[in-house]
Amino acid sequence: MAGKKRIAGKTTNEKKQPHKYALLSVSDKTGIVDLAKILLEQQYKIISTGGTAKQLAQNNIPVVPIELVTGNPESFEGRMKTISFQIESAILYDRTKESHVKEANELGIKNIDVVVCNLYPFEKTTQENDVTLDDAVEQIDVGGPTMARAAAKNFKNVLVVVDPSDYEAVGTAIRNKSVTFAMRKALAAKAFHHLSFYDAQIASFLSDELFPKEITLPGRKILDLRYGENPHQQAALYLSPNNNSPFQHLKKLWGRDLSLTNVSDINAGLEAVRQFADPAAVIIKHNSPCGIAIGETIADALNFAIQADPESAFGGVIVLNKPLDMRTAKIIASFKDQKKGNMDIIAVPHIDLEELSYLQSIRKSMGIYTFGKLPRERKDAMNIKWVDGGFLLQTGENDSENSFKSWEVVTAKKPSPKQLDHMKIGWKFITKIRSNAVIVIDKKIPMTRGIGSGQTSRLRSTKIALSQAGKFTNGAILISDSFFPFDDSVKLASKHGISVILQQGGSINDKLSVEAANKAGIAMVFTHTRAFWH
Repeated sequence: MAGKKRIAGKTTNEKKQPHKYALLSVSDKTGIVDLAKILLEQQYKIISTGGTAKQLAQNNIPVVPIELVTGNPESFEGRMKTISFQIESAILYDRTKESHVKEANELGIKNIDVVVCNLYPFEKTTQENDVTLDDAVEQIDVGGPTMARAAAKNFKNVLVVVDPSDYEAVGTAIRNKSVTFAMRKALAAKAFHHLSFYDAQIASFLSDELFPKEITLPGRKILDLRYGENPHQQAALYLSPNNNSPFQHLKKLWGRDLSLTNVSDINAGLEAVRQFADPAAVIIKHNSPCGIAIGETIADALNFAIQADPESAFGGVIVLNKPLDMRTAKIIASFKDQKKGNMDIIAVPHIDLEELSYLQSIRKSMGIYTFGKLPRERKDAMNIKWVDGGFLLQTGENDSENSFKSWEVVTAKKPSPKQLDHMKIGWKFITKIRSNAVIVIDKKIPMTRGIGSGQTSRLRSTKIALSQAGKFTNGAILISDSFFPFDDSVKLASKHGISVILQQGGSINDKLSVEAANKAGIAMVFTHTRAFWH
C-alpha cells in the first residue's frame, strides 16, 4: 500500500461512506430510546458509548460502538473514549466545502450529522455536603463538551441536542425532514449556553478566590414572568445552581402570574422574615417593607405588620415565615372589609386547602404562592448588583447576631433588657429596609410604627418615620441604619418622646448627639456597624 496514507485502517482511495450517523452519548438517559428509534427509522446509524450504548442495546437498537470508529479502546477508567481525530473530524468538517468533503473521503471520515450529548452530573455531585475534591473532579466531563462544542460550531451541517426536553421537537423535525436553519442555530446557541453554565460551576467549585479576574455567573431559567418592572418590559426568573433558595420551590396556587416587581418584592420579604425563628410577617411595597412585625403567632405578626402602615399596605405583597392558618386568612379578609384594601400577592411556606379556598373567595386576582421551608440563611453568600455594562459582586451582609457584640451604650441612661431585645429585633428589621433608613419600633410590640427610607437626607428619613408613627412615638425606639451626621435628628426624636436611639456612631458630631440625648434623658447605643441596603 505504498503511497497511500492509512488512518485507523482506512486508505486514501476509499470512497466516502454512504451512511449518515448520529452520535448519542448522554449522562441523563431520559427519552434517549425514543429519539434513537426515530433516528433508526430515518436510516441513521447510531454511534454510542458506555451506558448509553448499553441502554440502547437493551431496547433492541443496534449500536456502532465508538471504539470501532476511533480505533482505540475506552481507556483510563473512561477518561478517554470519545475524543479522537475520527470523531471530532466527523463532526467538524464543513459539508458545504468541496475540499473538506474530498479530504473527509480520503481520510475515511464518517458523516456524524446529529450529536446528542448531555454531560456528567457535576451539579448533582457537588450538591452533597460531604463531596470530596476527587469525587467532584471525576464528574468534570471532557469528551462531552468537546463533541457538543464541535457540533455547535458546525451547526449548519450538524444538529446538536443537549437538552432532553428538545428530543420530541427534534425527532419530529427529523422524521418530517423539516429541520430548519433557525432550529439548528437555536440548538447551537443552547449548547453554548449549556457549556458555559457547566464550566462556570466547575470554576466556582475549584476557585478559592472571592473575586477572580474573570467570572461567569451560571443561571437556569425557572419562570417566564408576566412582565418586567413595567408592562412593556419582558422578564424571566433565573436561579443559580446548588442554592437553597425558596424560589426553587415557588408554586402558584391561585390568581395572578408574577411580574418582575412581584418577584423582587417577594425576595425582599423573604430576606426580612427569614432572620427570625419566631413568627414574622412583612408587607412589601416597591421592594421595601411598609410594615414588619414579630408575634407569638403568625396571625399576630401579620396583624401587627398591617397595623404598622395600613395605607401603604394596600396593594402590597405579604410574606410570612410560617404556614398561613385560618386566623391569618381572616386577618387578610378583615383588612379588605375594614380598610377597603387588597393584597396583590401572598407568599407563604404552606397553606392548606381550606384556607386557600377561603382566600380565593376574597379576591379573584390575588396571587397566592407557596415556597416551602424557608432556610434561615442563604447558601450563596455573595451579593450581585447590576450596573451599566456589568455588575458589582460583594460578600454577604454582616451577621446581625455577631454585630450585637460591638454595641456600646454611650449615654448616662441605659436601655432596659426589654428595650435591648426590641432594639436587636429592630436592627434586623432595618438591615432589610432601603437606605437611608430610620425606623420607629413600638415600645411594647416588636413591630415597626414608622419607616423613613430611600431618602437622601437622614433628617428627612427621621421626620418621615416619626410622622408615620404618630402617637406611638412616646416611649418608642428610634433606629438609624447609619450615623447621625448632626444632632438634629436626636433633638427631633426627643420632641416626639422617643426613649431609646440606636445608631451606628462614627460621625465627627457624635459628641453633640450624645449631649443632646443626655439632655433629653434618652438612652443611646452605638452599633459601630453600618446597615446600608440599596
